[in-house]
Amino acid sequence: MGGAGESSESGSGASSSQSMKTGASHDEESCTKQVSPVTGGGSRNTSPSSRVGLRNTSPSRQKVIKTKPRGLDEETVATFGKAVHPDVQMEDNIWATLPEDLLNEILARVPPFMIFRLRSVCKRWKLILQDNSFLKFHSRVPSHGPCLLTFWKSSQTPQCSVFSLLLKTWYRIPFNFLPQWAFWLVGSSGGLVCFSGLDGLTFKTLLCNPLTQTWRTLPSMNYNQQRQLIMVVDQTDKSFKVIATSDIYGDKLLPTEVFDSKIDKWTVHQIMPAVNLCSSKMAYCNSRLYLETLSPLGLMMYGLDSGCWEHIPAKFPRSLLDGYLVAGTQKCLFLVGRIGMYSTLQSMRIWELDHAKIMWVEISRMPPKYFRALLRRSAERFECSGQDNLICFTSWNQGKGLLYDVDRKVWSWIAGRALQSYNSQVCFYEPRFDAPVH
Repeated sequence: MGGAGESSESGSGASSSQSMKTGASHDEESCTKQVSPVTGGGSRNTSPSSRVGLRNTSPSRQKVIKTKPRGLDEETVATFGKAVHPDVQMEDNIWATLPEDLLNEILARVPPFMIFRLRSVCKRWKLILQDNSFLKFHSRVPSHGPCLLTFWKSSQTPQCSVFSLLLKTWYRIPFNFLPQWAFWLVGSSGGLVCFSGLDGLTFKTLLCNPLTQTWRTLPSMNYNQQRQLIMVVDQTDKSFKVIATSDIYGDKLLPTEVFDSKIDKWTVHQIMPAVNLCSSKMAYCNSRLYLETLSPLGLMMYGLDSGCWEHIPAKFPRSLLDGYLVAGTQKCLFLVGRIGMYSTLQSMRIWELDHAKIMWVEISRMPPKYFRALLRRSAERFECSGQDNLICFTSWNQGKGLLYDVDRKVWSWIAGRALQSYNSQVCFYEPRFDAPVH
């Protein structure tokens, strides 16, 4: 990824991990400079006799003037063993006469971050990204893969960088379109990013689409206090819901409230039974919301369709020090945690919930070398997030993230300046232009 990547536990990931190793030397250096495109191999033939009677039409020989669009800065570029195709001059008269439908079809298949850069080219390009016909084509194409969104504040100014797992590149997205509130990252779903925070003394919830630079605040809740929130987007009808559970500090019993964008209001549901929560981290999986509880031991599950809470007596593994619930694909629910009483015997493990037997089944362990590199001290805190069977670990003092692919059983590092801020927050993010905030 942005640094070295290695395969462990399985030989099936050997080929992919070998390509990751190619970029190992770019770990920190590639975060600050771009890698020049490959323009040829071997020595350059400068003999005049070799050019007699021949016309050099190689694109790599043509002089191309490059410009860097404004509005989105490319922080890192790495080849990762793949040849970078040289720039090719395009015929203006051909592209200027393309039918609109064909142009939209082409643009819809371009990675969203590349399209984002076109906004500053001219008014036509800016308007075409808001055109309904383009958005129709854009909604039909498959996703360009998950990304990692990192949010932090520098001198009270919101900062955001996104790492594309497909392009292996960091991108800086301007976030000065948001109001200057004291807000924090809640999460992301379906191209939307959710924040909650205080506008003075008033608790507010904010949604935005980073690519379209649009945002809105949700109406106030019926019990408007700082709450634990999670957002989910329905891709079929582009609607979204925000679920608010108990008080953020867990010391007040408040009814569960759900905001539905279809009716544009909050509705009050059942109060979550009095429990002793392990943490405020929640996971949404298969239309159900899960939280860890110490008393009673297990999980609290909230059914979005039924609007009711239910306790699941799934006991945690022995000697679990800290754990995070992570949603996987389909019905997969993972528990990621550090285990072991003594620092020299600690390890990081991943379990999957067996819904039939109501028990946690271990599926993977973090190799010791990664564990020691991620958590240099036994008491060091880490954060964990997941999407599509990908799990990302970040440590406050590390400055880089560790990604685990559950399906391929491959571990790899992600490095970049965006992960070096002590107050950065990370979540998975899917870039989409067709994700409306209303």
